[in-house]
Amino acid sequence: MEAQLQRDLDNYERDHDYDEYEFDLDEIGHDPYVLISTLTALHGGEWTISEVRGTLRWLFNQQYELTEAETSEEKPDPENPDVVTDYVSVKVELRNNKLSHLQYEIMNEDQLSMYSMYMATLGNRPDLFPGSEYIGRYGEGSYIHYDIPPEALADEKFAAMVQEAEKYLGYPYVWGGSSPSTSFDCSGFVCWVLNHSGWSVGRTTAQGLCDYCTPVRASDARPGDLVFFVGTYDTPEVSHVGIYVGNNMMIHCGDPITYSNLNSVYWQQHLYCYGRLP
Repeated sequence: MEAQLQRDLDNYERDHDYDEYEFDLDEIGHDPYVLISTLTALHGGEWTISEVRGTLRWLFNQQYELTEAETSEEKPDPENPDVVTDYVSVKVELRNNKLSHLQYEIMNEDQLSMYSMYMATLGNRPDLFPGSEYIGRYGEGSYIHYDIPPEALADEKFAAMVQEAEKYLGYPYVWGGSSPSTSFDCSGFVCWVLNHSGWSVGRTTAQGLCDYCTPVRASDARPGDLVFFVGTYDTPEVSHVGIYVGNNMMIHCGDPITYSNLNSVYWQQHLYCYGRLP
């Protein structure tokens, strides 16, 4: 289905008769482990290809949105300025909603839990799709550990945050996930840790957590503050959040949950601010 969609777009100008074309196209593609884990969760653990054909079509239609918008206006004919002709243009847009971002919308909690388990282990078959970006990402030892200095852990509230957060090192990123049974996304992870270590923030977004905090300068950041980022995916709001643990390190739900060094080029490019919890 993706190959046919790509062929249709590649041949669009050949197969249509417009005066002008404008294309705004997301990349076509998916990770095979995300697809096979999604199918397995939706179909209760086992399936045959004939049983999932309808699901495949439905997932394809959830992932891809193709729109075509025509515009018509009268313009003088370039070869005969006294003659006015209809000039018709079309704008073709393709949006890829990302297969890995659909699970929270289409699954119940039990299905999300199964999806998380299959992703965390790659179905115990990392040999199936050696080109997958998830190879080597999950599993024991796939995350970065960090030994927090004992003096920082003297703060009881911060120590409680770390104790809760480290329980989930190595858990996979699941868009919309907000509990250990479903795994987490970035804000779901931070909300869970805060709600189980002395705060009550409910379930909110990275922007919601940013609004909850008081901004502090990077030079004044201390362990237990939150750190916020923009532009890590396509949203005008704060797009990512982690828990600052000192020494330019954070623990966060990347993919998987891990410690990361904030001095890396990537995080410095997207760093927005630090925030102090009330």
